[in-house]
Amino acid sequence: MDTLTVSQKMTQAQDFLPINGTDHIEMYVGNAKQAAHFYKTAFGFQSLAYAGPETGVRDVASYVLQQGKIRLVLTTPLSSKNPISEHVYKHGDGVKILALWVDDAYKAFEETTKRGAKVYMDPKTVTDEHGEVRMSGIYTYGETVHLFVERKNYKGLFLPGYKEWKSNYNPKDVGLLYVDHCVGNVGWGRMNSTIKWYEDVMGFVNILTFDDKQINTEYSALMSKVMSNGNGYVKFPINEPAEGKKKSQIEEYLDFYEGEGVQHIAVATHDIITTVRDLKSRGVEFLDAPPNAYYEDMTNRVGKIDEDIAPLQELGILVDCDEEGYLLQIFTKPVEDRPTLFFEIIQRKGAQSFGAGNFKALFESIEREQAKRGNL
Repeated sequence: MDTLTVSQKMTQAQDFLPINGTDHIEMYVGNAKQAAHFYKTAFGFQSLAYAGPETGVRDVASYVLQQGKIRLVLTTPLSSKNPISEHVYKHGDGVKILALWVDDAYKAFEETTKRGAKVYMDPKTVTDEHGEVRMSGIYTYGETVHLFVERKNYKGLFLPGYKEWKSNYNPKDVGLLYVDHCVGNVGWGRMNSTIKWYEDVMGFVNILTFDDKQINTEYSALMSKVMSNGNGYVKFPINEPAEGKKKSQIEEYLDFYEGEGVQHIAVATHDIITTVRDLKSRGVEFLDAPPNAYYEDMTNRVGKIDEDIAPLQELGILVDCDEEGYLLQIFTKPVEDRPTLFFEIIQRKGAQSFGAGNFKALFESIEREQAKRGNL
């Protein structure tokens, strides 16, 4: 029996690709200006940088927002002939680039491509008066990309080609700190090959596995494996649908995204109760809370916690534990009309797992939303 903790498993990852964390996440969207307003208003992101016609970029407009260590880039095409237009037409608004902060972008490219990675961007160096940034990129599942970003010789706001984005509209942040993990959905029979790709190409290790016996409801099921680099700064759970009586949330995503892609972005906070209250006051919609019995049994299930249960129940926040502590988490509804991308708010109190004890309550809540859409 495998008795290693999550933290111990992380140390088994290979070290040929040192990663310092998530550099940024870039979404391709239909209207970046409006999307930026939404993420500022609803999620408390702050204006950081901009690139577009005013900065000499003729084909796209990109807005960079920041909160804590999270950088979100929203890019929209300025012409129907731009390939990004095809991406948005097919997938709707969604994550295109999961950019990773590395010490050596050229070495990262060399190590991953010689292990079989498909090239997205050949290594290049971009410069301005603030220094240089070296970048390269490879494809992962679907049309999603890992961009390697090396910025040790750069002192600018974001990247060369961007200028400071000054705005008179600056809502207060909501306490989001960093990207905890990003979850990808892949097609039928594709999870194991995707896991092997992360092991062979990226040197990641599989730290947790959940099968359809653990993740199921009366109607649907899915399978999931969590991949992590050695220091645990970057974690990518990968989901695959499993046979069930009705359509699973993964199948719904694949249908409406029209392919594999990033299902949700999990962002960390030090005070989930305050963060969620603030987000709800700004109009962010969350999945329905589980039934009262979930909270009545919480102490028996996870042991003593620091938080009062009443506000957790009021807000619908879920709690789970592992050998190293416990965590609190909650999930938004999809942030667009297509039932694809959503966000998770998570607070870790020692736990390094992903809320396996909450799966049933969570997925039953998701299924209620699917039923409303006629997609269950």
